[in-house]
Amino acid sequence: MGRAGEGRRAALVALLPAILLALAFRALCYAAMTALALHSELRPAPTLPDAVLALVPYVPWVGRANYLLWLLCYLPLTLAFLWSEPRRWVRYMVTGGLVSLARGLCIAATGLGPPDPAHAGPGIGGRSFLEAWADLCSPLGVFARGTASAYLTKDLFFSGHTATTLLILLYVWRRPWLRAAALIGHVLVVASVFLSHLHYTVDVLGAYAFTFALFALREWRPRPAAAPG
Repeated sequence: MGRAGEGRRAALVALLPAILLALAFRALCYAAMTALALHSELRPAPTLPDAVLALVPYVPWVGRANYLLWLLCYLPLTLAFLWSEPRRWVRYMVTGGLVSLARGLCIAATGLGPPDPAHAGPGIGGRSFLEAWADLCSPLGVFARGTASAYLTKDLFFSGHTATTLLILLYVWRRPWLRAAALIGHVLVVASVFLSHLHYTVDVLGAYAFTFALFALREWRPRPAAAPG
């Protein structure tokens, strides 16, 4: 490992408490969002027409694989970002938690039924709330058993697939090689959202609005006024 690698490893070790706290915060926010989403599953909600989805075909294999596609696009980028900029990564994780909380509150405040009921999962069904919630908070449940696509049919506004991949794109924008990978991953994930009829178009647009607004609130600073000449 070269000198640069040793420096990055030292930075990771020094920031380990902050990294663990940021991960814990993100996990707690995700758990809260999932609880709000499950609560919405218990309410009746109408399916609404969508002009874009009416033109986009449902592709079964994309519908089955979209969560794994998200993982393949998201996880390597997150790890590369952590290695390259651990301090900024901590801020990114906290912002990601805030996006999750905002998404949970929006889901609880809206009442949309699945955009394509014929291809939606069965919902919570006969499972208890706590049983389903624990399964959804487990990575094994979400990615190996497909519980998110099975239990959650009304966690719609706004799109988590779009929000998470957009947020990491915004945070790595100043690093060209990570930016290119994040942009490609984001485009693929958003395409999978439409091809699997996972969200309404407004859910995707809402994800851009909320995610960019929270990123701007966390990261943008006003430029100092120029000194008088």
